[in-house]
Amino acid sequence: MAIQYITPNHWIQYDPMEITSELTEAKASILSLTNIPFQRSWAENLQEMELKREVAGTSRIEGADFTEREFEEAVAENTPDEHFSRSQRQARAAINTYRWIEGLPQDRPIDESLVKELHRRIVTGCDDDHCPPGQFRGDGHNVNFGRPRHRGVEGGPECSSAFRRLIGAVNKEFQGHDPLIQALALHYHIGAMHPFHDGNGRTARALEALILGRAHLKGTLFIAMSNYYYDEKDSYLSCLSEVRQRNYDLTPFIKFGLRGIFLQCQRLLKEVRTHVQRTLFRDVMGQMYGRLRSTRKRALAQRQYEILNRLLDMDNEIEFLDLFSLLEKHYSALKTPRRAYVRDLNHLSGLNAISVRRAAIQGSEPAKYFVSVRLEWATEITETEFYRQIDQLPKAKTRLIAWD
Repeated sequence: MAIQYITPNHWIQYDPMEITSELTEAKASILSLTNIPFQRSWAENLQEMELKREVAGTSRIEGADFTEREFEEAVAENTPDEHFSRSQRQARAAINTYRWIEGLPQDRPIDESLVKELHRRIVTGCDDDHCPPGQFRGDGHNVNFGRPRHRGVEGGPECSSAFRRLIGAVNKEFQGHDPLIQALALHYHIGAMHPFHDGNGRTARALEALILGRAHLKGTLFIAMSNYYYDEKDSYLSCLSEVRQRNYDLTPFIKFGLRGIFLQCQRLLKEVRTHVQRTLFRDVMGQMYGRLRSTRKRALAQRQYEILNRLLDMDNEIEFLDLFSLLEKHYSALKTPRRAYVRDLNHLSGLNAISVRRAAIQGSEPAKYFVSVRLEWATEITETEFYRQIDQLPKAKTRLIAWD
C-alpha cells in the first residue's frame, strides 16, 4: 500500500549540527569554483557541457532512454524533431527550459506562476498527451510514485492548497536558512507533493538549479546536480523515502544533496585546472618550438610539436601505435618513419614532457606502450632547465620504446 502524503507542519526542518560538515564542504567548494580564474570563452563551452549533463541526468532519472548520438541530436539547436522519440523530446524540452531559466531576471519571485510556467515548458511537446502543461492535478486525479510507493497530495483543492502553503514557506520560512538548504528543501517538497500529473521530478530539479544559480553560481559555472542524482539514483530515491519516514525531517536528503554539490564542484574545479594547465603547456611548448637549439635545428622539432598537440587534445593516454596512425602524415616522407617517430617520443620523454607507460604483457605478446602528456611539465620547466635536459638526453640509440 502506498505511503500517503500529509501536508507538513514545518516545511524546512533538519538537524543543523548533523549537516555542518557537508554544508561547510559544499560552501567551500563553491567559493573555490567562483574564485578560480578561467577564460570566459572556454567557460561558456564548459557551461554548455554542464547543461547537457544536467539535462541527460534529469531525463534518465525518469527513465529516458537514448544513445549519445540521439541525445546530441535532441539538444542541438534548429534540429527538426518530427522523428524524435519521447525520450529525445523530453531532453529537448528540458534543455530549452534550463535555457529559459538562465534568462530569468534575478529578482523574479518564486511563485505559483513561475513554477507552473516552468512545468509547462518541461512537459510541452513530450508529455502533454497525458499531462496538462502547467496545471495542478484536479479532483480524483492522484498519483503513486517512487520506491517504496508513495502517494502524492490528493488532487483538487487539497493539491492547490498544499502547493500555495509551500510557496508561502519558500518566501517566508525558508528565508532564514542557507540558500543551498533552501534549494534542496524545495526540491524535496515538490517531489513529495507531486502536484502535477507528470514531470514533477524534472520540475523539482529545475527549481533547485534556479535557486543554486541565484545563490552562488550566477555568471560563473552551472553545476549539473541531476547528473549526480542519476549516478546515485538508488541513494537519491532512498533519501527521498527516508525523509517521509522521519516525518519530513530533511536531514538525510540535505546531507546527500550537499555532498553532491561538493562533488560536482570538485569535478568542475578539476576540469578548470586541467584546462589552465593545457593552456599554459601550449604557451610553453610554443615558446620552446620557436627557440633554436643550433643554427640548423630547433629545440622542439615540428613533428615533436605535433605529437604534443595531439596529446593535449586527449583526456586519456593513448597506445603509441594508435598515436602514430594519427600522426603518420608527418612521417610519411621520411626514409624510416617508424624510427623517427620512436626517436621523437624518446626525445619528449627525456624532456619529461610526456609519460610513456609499458603495459604488462603475457607470453609472447609484443610490448604495448601508452603515451600521455605531462601537464606538470609547463610549471616545472625553465629555459635553463630545458637546455640542461637536452644536453643530458641519451644518444639516439638508447631507446625507451622499441619498435622494430
